[in-house]
Amino acid sequence: MIRRDFSERDIHMAIDGELPADERAAYDAWLDANPEMKARSARFTADRTALRAAFAGVLDEPVPVRLRKVVFGETPVKAAASRSRWWLAAAAAVLVVAGGLGGYFAGIDRIGQENPAEDRLAEQAIAAHVVFAAEKRHAVEVPATDKDHLQTWLSNRVGLKLVAPDLTANGFQLIGGRLLPAGESKAAMLLYEDDKGERISLFVTAQSAQNAKGTYASAQDGPQAVYWLDKGYGCVVVGSLPSEQLAVVAKSAYGQLLAGLAS
Repeated sequence: MIRRDFSERDIHMAIDGELPADERAAYDAWLDANPEMKARSARFTADRTALRAAFAGVLDEPVPVRLRKVVFGETPVKAAASRSRWWLAAAAAVLVVAGGLGGYFAGIDRIGQENPAEDRLAEQAIAAHVVFAAEKRHAVEVPATDKDHLQTWLSNRVGLKLVAPDLTANGFQLIGGRLLPAGESKAAMLLYEDDKGERISLFVTAQSAQNAKGTYASAQDGPQAVYWLDKGYGCVVVGSLPSEQLAVVAKSAYGQLLAGLAS
C-alpha cells in the first residue's frame, strides 16, 4: 500500500478518476481517518453531479473562444474588468464542465474567495455526525448519566460555559457527548436520540467575532446542518430530519445554549 500525505487536491483527482490505482487503498483509509475531508469529498461529489446535470445540454458543445480568452487572461484588462465576478465564474464553469468537473472547485477558489467560516464549521459538524451518530457502542465518551461531569469537562476543554440543551419536548433524549478537534481549536459534540433511533447532534466550538447563521448540506442525501456564529462561539445542529423539523429542534437547542452561555 502506498503511504503518503494526502490533501484536498487528491480528493479532486479521485473524483475525476485520476488518482493512481495503487494509491486508492491508502487514500480511502485517509478519508476514513479524516471525517472533515470525507464530508468534503461527499460534498464535491454531489456538487459535481449537480453541475453535470445543470450543463447536460452543453457538455458536448465547443467552448466559445471569447470565454476561453476571459478565463485565461487573453481579454484586454479594461474589457475584463468591466465584467462582474459572476461572469468570470460562469465562464470558468463552462470551461471546466467541458474538460472535467473536479478541477472546477479548485478553479473557483482561485477566482473568488475561500470557503467562509460557517461552511467550514458546518462541514466539520456534519463529518463528526456522520462518523459518531452511526456508532452503537462508542458514539460518546461521557454518557448522559454523568451529565454534570459532561458539561463541566466539555466547558473547560472548549473554553465556553456549555449547558446541554433539554430537547425532550422535541422528542429527543441526550445520549452523551465527546470532545473533538475543530481546526486549530476544540469542539464539544452532544448526541441526542428519539424513540425511533433517529439521532441529531449539537456541535459547539469557540469561534471568531464573526456573526452568521444559515443552513448547509454537504451531500444531496446526507444530513443537514443549521448553524450560528455569534458572540465568540459557533453552534451547529446536524441531523437527517425534515428541514422544518430540524429547524424547530435547532431553534430550541440554540436558545438554551445561548441562555447557558449568558448565565
